[in-house]
Amino acid sequence: MIETMNPLLAFGLPSGPDMIVISILVLVLFGAKKLPVFARSLGRSMGEFRKAKEEFESELNSAADDSYKAPEKRIETPNAAETQAEKQVPATPSKVD
Repeated sequence: MIETMNPLLAFGLPSGPDMIVISILVLVLFGAKKLPVFARSLGRSMGEFRKAKEEFESELNSAADDSYKAPEKRIETPNAAETQAEKQVPATPSKVD
């Protein structure tokens, strides 16, 4: 059986040895002294992103709540022809001898 695979996941997610190699590369590129500053700024930016996401979701939910209103009870008014017909006094029946 042939499975189709997403081309972006063709190499798979990084596992243990892959993460060690990536960590060593980051340490060499940024240096040991700049690594805590980099991690701190990454944490702050992730916090800001999460905060913006929560604000967006709350605005979206409040807009959805505001747009839904309970239907109002409507009193239907009769049209003009019906009101005039009701206002007219019916003619008295004539007596037949």
